[in-house]
Amino acid sequence: MSSVTGMLHTSHRTPPREGDAHTSHPENCGTLDRMSSQQFRTSGRSSKRPLQRRDAGAGTGLLFVLATIASIVGLAATYYFFVRTTMGQFIDESALVEATVLSGTAGRASTEFLDMLPMLSLAIATVMVLFVTVARRRWRAAGIAVAACIAANAATQILKFLIPDRPDRGVQTLELNSLPSGHTTLAASAAAAVFLMVSPRWRPLAGFLGSSFAVATGVSTLINQWHRPADVVAAFLVVGAVMLPAGWLILRTGSSWNVWKGYGEHWAASRIWVWLTVAALVIAIAVAGYSLMQVMPGLSTDSTIDYFWAGTAFIAIAGYLSALGGTWLFGLAARKA
Repeated sequence: MSSVTGMLHTSHRTPPREGDAHTSHPENCGTLDRMSSQQFRTSGRSSKRPLQRRDAGAGTGLLFVLATIASIVGLAATYYFFVRTTMGQFIDESALVEATVLSGTAGRASTEFLDMLPMLSLAIATVMVLFVTVARRRWRAAGIAVAACIAANAATQILKFLIPDRPDRGVQTLELNSLPSGHTTLAASAAAAVFLMVSPRWRPLAGFLGSSFAVATGVSTLINQWHRPADVVAAFLVVGAVMLPAGWLILRTGSSWNVWKGYGEHWAASRIWVWLTVAALVIAIAVAGYSLMQVMPGLSTDSTIDYFWAGTAFIAIAGYLSALGGTWLFGLAARKA
């Protein structure tokens, strides 16, 4: 009888089912929990990785488009105000006429500088681009930068041919169109090509020195009476409209070396270069405002160079504002280390 009862109990015992781990092996619960938490931590790290390793230029295409459009709109506004309106023609032409006051030593020095400018600009750009290209193997970036430089200078010559002559607004001036300045375009585009080719840590320094070189070129054309201030400002805007898209292409195709580690990683990446650019910009704005106030009705003085200083300030504002905006935009678009 007892043997029968034992057989019945054995026959009613439920065998463990395959895969029922939590029933047959309770000790596996801790292992599963650890695996789940490890997978969660791994997925958390992978979700952050795209933010840390964002390619250079990614997500900033719209900013580059807006900056390019702003350059084109600024070029059109510069042409309309300084060429098509009476007040603009008068300010522009007065600055050119008053430049004769500085036609002594400064005029001779500016003439020598302008004579050397084409070779100087090409030499600087060629040496820097070749050095960076050969040393760092940035062949694609070099091709884009050189092509953009050529395109900017070609655009200036085309605009000189297409833009109508200055209309008669009662201002005694030469009617031939001189906008944009070819010499300034050459200097600014060469400086921009170097800016695009160097690594991000060199761009704050390259922006300040390049803009200073371009501004000095523009002021020299004014002192030498080759160009009016608006011609120089227009040249900066032409360079910006062409070089900005080229810069975005260089960022997108050269993400491996367009890495920005922040200010202070290198002496060329010091904030001092940005502050010097800002200081030059603020001084230029103050000079422009003061000079224009001196020639307002009822506030005129015996000075004969207020329009000249205002025109010089316009050139500096355009040059250093371009450098400041370019340094900020390319620093934002570069891949973060």
